[in-house]
Amino acid sequence: MRPATVLELAAVHRVALPDALTEALRQGRPVPLSATDERGWFRFQRLYDVARSVLRTPQDVRRLVREAAEDDVADGSGWLEIQVDPSGYAQRFGGITAFLELVLDAVEQASASTGLAMAVVVAANRTRHELDARTLARLAAQYRDAGVVAFGLSNDERRGDAEAFTRAFGIARRAGLASVPHGGELRGADSVRSTLRALQPDRLGHGVRSVEDPRVLDEVVSRGTVLEVCPWSNVALGVYRHPEDVPLARLVDAGAQLALGADDPLLFGHRLTDQYVMARHVHGLDDVVLARLARASIRGSRAPSDVARRLLAGVDAWLAQ
Repeated sequence: MRPATVLELAAVHRVALPDALTEALRQGRPVPLSATDERGWFRFQRLYDVARSVLRTPQDVRRLVREAAEDDVADGSGWLEIQVDPSGYAQRFGGITAFLELVLDAVEQASASTGLAMAVVVAANRTRHELDARTLARLAAQYRDAGVVAFGLSNDERRGDAEAFTRAFGIARRAGLASVPHGGELRGADSVRSTLRALQPDRLGHGVRSVEDPRVLDEVVSRGTVLEVCPWSNVALGVYRHPEDVPLARLVDAGAQLALGADDPLLFGHRLTDQYVMARHVHGLDDVVLARLARASIRGSRAPSDVARRLLAGVDAWLAQ
């Protein structure tokens, strides 16, 4: 969400926001999180839940999706896969099916109004029971031809091992959905290894800590798994203390496929373009490498072939200039 939208909806629906969150949103700066991954993550999760609690009506959801599309267009994006866990909104919006249908309809409207091609990723919460994940996987499979393209796994990876969700991801995979779980952020290379083998990801959310074990990094590269690397998020949550500590160059040099992402601009204060700015000015990646990252994000997506060809041609044209 846009900071102004959170503040406006909180006022309309009389949702009390923490002072630190309100002040940061008003000033347009990142929300202060603790400098360690333990406290930083839990503070982030609490503030994230508070922020999304301002969504109370279908109109709020439609506004969120439309504004997300508008902001991505302004940021230069040509394809958006927006991730949602319907179970987090089910009680307020009439169940997981009703909420997913609302999101899919909002995506269709936003795509028509902005020209941005869009799709939906249904994600399970790894802190909930595995049976809940299977229910969501079946729901995602049911809407495969209505805008759902992938199945994910989110939340604190220290509180839910990837192996527990093998059956859920099997359901999604048999339906032709991409496997896009999170892993290798709050836990190290062991989490990447187990996620690769249990869930067979097409893309892995974060995955940066695969560099901590050369054998795991080799497996990422050999599998062709695309890592969704979110540098400013890693710093905000204390995974790495400084921007230069994020192992971007090491991942690139190893031959890993990377797709830069913003993770959560609302709380972290950095959008997609900022990740590329960091890659260039902090990590010294040149035009050729930045183009390689952009191509990997397109090829690792579920964009239709015509959209992918257009976007890849745009990257080539930018590099030629």
